Amino acid sequence: MAKQVRTIYIDDLTGDQSDDVKTVRFGIDGREYEIDLNAENHDKLTNLLNPYILAARRRGRSAPTARKAAASTSADSATVREWAKQQGFEVSERGRVPANVRASYEKAHAKKN
Repeated sequence: MAKQVRTIYIDDLTGDQSDDVKTVRFGIDGREYEIDLNAENHDKLTNLLNPYILAARRRGRSAPTARKAAASTSADSATVREWAKQQGFEVSERGRVPANVRASYEKAHAKKN
């Protein structure tokens, strides 16, 4: 037996069916919303909000946190894990590298640079 599943996208504003409908997420006054819009209505919303977006500050998930920024500049876990094994540290094959091991790695490599 064959089964066919068909997804129909509908613009929430006009009720029109279209292949170019996208879900748009936005927030105001501490509440978050989602709306499905076709390309034309998406452009209208974007153009309407654009002056406010340009003047606003970004916050939340889209802005990288200090922790993520630090992690992106530090050595990757596989490199630290391999170095730690060579130095006699006991580290697991998976999961987060312990902070003391990563700190030792960073300290050892800071001297070399």
